[in-house]
Formats: sequence, structure tokens, C-alpha cells
Amino acid sequence: MMVSQASPRSDRTDPADGGPCPPRRRSRISAERESEIYEGVLSLLREVGYEALTMDAVALGARCSKATLYRKWSGKPRLVAAALRHSRPFDFEGLDTGSLAGDLHELTVRIGEAKKDTDLLQAVVPAVTKDPELAAAFGEVLRQDHDALYSMFDRAAERGEVAADCPARAYLPHLLLGAVVARTLIDLKEPDPLYLQRYVDAVVLPALTRR
Repeated sequence: MMVSQASPRSDRTDPADGGPCPPRRRSRISAERESEIYEGVLSLLREVGYEALTMDAVALGARCSKATLYRKWSGKPRLVAAALRHSRPFDFEGLDTGSLAGDLHELTVRIGEAKKDTDLLQAVVPAVTKDPELAAAFGEVLRQDHDALYSMFDRAAERGEVAADCPARAYLPHLLLGAVVARTLIDLKEPDPLYLQRYVDAVVLPALTRR
């Protein structure tokens, strides 16, 4: 006599956003489809912020199942971090003008004109201190930008513009990101290119070039 066997059950329950998730399986999502999902995630981030963003809303906008999202990204923190990494909030591509001042001024133009990207940072940063998994994933995104900033400084050191052992080098990411965040929180204004260039001239360059 044949006995039918029930399909194996998992002890895991449906995860809440950012919580435990089922074992990950190989995703069949195409690169083009991933980009569409990322754009949807970023749009929701700008609209509602990180904490109010849900995997249900992402799935609805992307017209896919929530299980598909969890299999690929395991939860909201990693999905959001992947979307940010995909968009690269601030563009360092080809940023080499031949001088440190030129590089920093060009970067301030790119940051100041990237209004949507600044909105993304403001949507995510408050949640980073409350969500360790998001903090770890977001740190991976920022590390790419930090490395680009340090490379910018190191090129300037090779040209003799700054001392290679300048202690302010370690704080270059903090100086620039701090200006972007503080402009909104303290002055209640956008960090436009003119403001950022003045900040670079008054604060960043003196700190980096002081002997």
C-alpha cells in the first residue's frame, strides 16, 4: 500500500520586515528585473522613509511575490542596501581633475545636484542607528565611497599637495557627509553646490592642507 508523504514543513514562520527569513534559494531574477525592483525600492524610500517601507509594498509595486524578494535579499535591510549600492548615491566615476581642490569642488557639484540621492540618505540615516542589520549593509555601500575619497586624498599626497600622514585624512568622509546631513537639520535648507563649495574651502581644504 502506498502512503502519500506530506511535503516537508519549515519551522520558520513568515518573516516580518527585516526579520528572520526562509532559506535562500538561487534567484532567477534577471539583471533588468533587479534594476526595476531597485528603482521601486528607492522610490518608496523617498516617499515614505525606511521605517514605513514594507516588503509587501515593494512586492506590490514590483508585481512579484514577497517570497521572491526574501529568497533573493533575505529581508528589508539587505534589499534597501542593495538598491542603494545599485544607484551609488554619489558618483565618483572619473573624478580626477588633477588637483585636490578641483576634485572636491567637482564632487560638491555632483552631490549638490543629486537631490534625489540626498533624499535617500536622509531617509535611511535615521534608521541606521536603530537597525544593526541595516547599519552593516549600509556600511558596505558607504565603504565604496570612502575608498574613493581616500584615493582622492592619496593622489593629492603623491602630487605634494597634502602631507601623506595628515590626520584629517581619516575624517574626510565624515566632513563631507556631515555637511550634507547638517545642512538640512540645522539650516533647514538643501546642501546645494554653492554651499558645499564654500564649506570645502572654509573647512575641508584647510584641515587637509595644514602642515
